[in-house]
Amino acid sequence: MNEPIWRKSTRSGTGGAGGEECVEVAALAEGRGIRDSKAPEAGHLTLSADDFTQLIDRVKRGDLNI
Repeated sequence: MNEPIWRKSTRSGTGGAGGEECVEVAALAEGRGIRDSKAPEAGHLTLSADDFTQLIDRVKRGDLNI
């Protein structure tokens, strides 16, 4: 398989200590990958397509706000 294409939200911006606060996502053969845009070498979390959709839905509803 080809290398995944990691994408960052166009809504990402700068925050806190002047660094970007964002994650990147990519379509993978086994689902969707999520990684820290500041440390891509640290690896990624893989979710099934269904789990990824549920995560995005929860984020949009504000269920995960701290």
